[in-house]
Amino acid sequence: MGYKHEELKPYHEEGEKRSQIEEMFNNIAPEYDKYNYFVSMHLDKIWRKRAILSLKPFAPRKMLDIATGTGDLAILIDKLLSPESIIGCDISEGMMQVAKKKCEKRGITTIRFEKEDCTALSYPDASFDAVTSSFGIRNFQNLDKALGEMYRVLQQGGHLALLELSSPSRFPMKQLFPIYAKYIMPQLGHLFTNDRKAYQYLPDSIAAFPQGDTMKSILENIGFKNVTFRRFAGGVCTFYLAEK
Repeated sequence: MGYKHEELKPYHEEGEKRSQIEEMFNNIAPEYDKYNYFVSMHLDKIWRKRAILSLKPFAPRKMLDIATGTGDLAILIDKLLSPESIIGCDISEGMMQVAKKKCEKRGITTIRFEKEDCTALSYPDASFDAVTSSFGIRNFQNLDKALGEMYRVLQQGGHLALLELSSPSRFPMKQLFPIYAKYIMPQLGHLFTNDRKAYQYLPDSIAAFPQGDTMKSILENIGFKNVTFRRFAGGVCTFYLAEK
C-alpha cells in the first residue's frame, strides 16, 4: 500500500523521490549537523542514547544502521554497545563523507560506510543481529519495501530499533509543534543553507509519516513481533522496538 509521505518530494513533481532525496541530502550535508542540533536543542542526542541502550540486553554483535546520514547513531552504537562490526548505509555520499571524517577524527575503525538503496539492500539474508535507523525512514520512497529489507537481513530473534520525528498528539505540544515545524524550522534551515525547499520538505514529511499505533501495525504486517513504541518530548519523537 502507499503512504502519504511517499508522495512528498523535496524539489518537484517530476522524477522519483529516491533521486531527489539523494540530491537534497548531498546539498545540505555540510551544514546538516549544525541545523539538526540547533532545531532539536540537542535532544536528538538523548533520544539516540535511549534507543541504543534498549538494545544492550540483547548484546548484538553485527549491526546495520540504515539511512545512517552523518553517522551519529552508528558512532554512538560503537561507544555504548561495542559490537564486533557496524555498517552504516545511506544513499547520500555527501552525508557519509561527513560521517567518515567524524570517525577518522575519533580514531574509530569498527564502522564501515556503504552506499545502499535501503529498499534493495545488497546484504544476504540474516546478516545482522540488530538493525537501526534514526530520523531517516520517513524519506523512503517505499516504506514497506524498506522495512521488508530490514526484516530480511535480520537474524531470527534479531531486533529493529527505529527513531523518527512525529507529530505530537497532546497539549501543549500538539498546538505548538505545527507552528514550529511550518514556520521556524524552514527559516532556521535557510540560515544554514540556501536550499530552502529541503527545509520545507523535512517538516512536511514529519506531518505526513505514519506514527504510533499505525506504524506499529505496519511493522507487524511486515512480520515483526513484540512491537512496542515510546513517545519522547511530548510526542515530537517516537521510538519503535521490534523483534524478528
